Amino acid sequence: MVRTAPGVRLLPNAITVLALCAGLSAVQFALQGNFALAIVGVVVAAVLDSLDGRIARLLDATSKMGAELDSLSDAVSFGVAPALVLFVWQADGSRAGWIAALVFAVCMVLRLARFNTLLDDTDKPPFASEFFVGVPAPAGGLLALMPVILTLEFGTGWWSTGPVVWLWLIAIAALAISRLPTLSLKSVNVPAKAVAPLLVGVGLLAAAIVQFPLIALSAALLLYLAHVPYAAYRHTWLAKHPEAWDVTAHERRAIRRSSRRHRRLGLRRPIRSRIAGASLRRVRLPRNGSTQRTVTTGQPSASSTSSDGGGRTRNWRRLGLRKQ
Repeated sequence: MVRTAPGVRLLPNAITVLALCAGLSAVQFALQGNFALAIVGVVVAAVLDSLDGRIARLLDATSKMGAELDSLSDAVSFGVAPALVLFVWQADGSRAGWIAALVFAVCMVLRLARFNTLLDDTDKPPFASEFFVGVPAPAGGLLALMPVILTLEFGTGWWSTGPVVWLWLIAIAALAISRLPTLSLKSVNVPAKAVAPLLVGVGLLAAAIVQFPLIALSAALLLYLAHVPYAAYRHTWLAKHPEAWDVTAHERRAIRRSSRRHRRLGLRRPIRSRIAGASLRRVRLPRNGSTQRTVTTGQPSASSTSSDGGGRTRNWRRLGLRKQ
């Protein structure tokens, strides 16, 4: 068994500390009025946060201290820092703005605390590892900065007004502590035939980030918000199909196609109440007040054109017959 060197085992924790420094630096840039660099600081913190856990698992350097340090770093970088950046950016000193900033920071801390408690939950179904509960902290921190991003790219507008900014901040805080499922990128499996197109897409994304960084970031955040209904649908579908929990992605797609096919082939109620080639039986009551019912068919008879017992005369138009 290959043992990891003690110095290498500190690498994940060092990356977490760098993410914390990037988040705090975003606050400093905001205080200096450089909000573009403030956004870059939060983005760098999000990238480093996505790397520290993977590197720790790759090096077999996971530890309890590393998990706690990661949560504290996320609370500062994606809870406190975005709230302070928005409060400084508005520069109105309103009490409502400060309340919204406090609510956002508290919700982010609660979201991280719930995430840590769910790690020890052994009663979760197997597919639960494919989803997050609520919007993750890095995505929530970047989504909170959307008004700043739009203002830097397109100038002032309705998205930069105080009430809209604080309502947006509270809405993102609500998504963070909600029970809505969101997809986890850790469980995304890329088929072999999709590797080449994916690499081309990565190249195009890198070019877009270099040429239009704020527009590319805004588009990515809006796409992330748009995926939430799909994630909720996928979570509901998996909960109803236990046979798809422990199978490969290819077999899961086959099960989904099969369920859709069965739904399409389901029985439907007939549109018309008549069946072609058959005559309906008609039941009519005579007008003379008697309780006896006369049952007739659509076939013509000798008495069909005459009235008996005060009954109603059968009409050839009502029966759909042609006049001789």
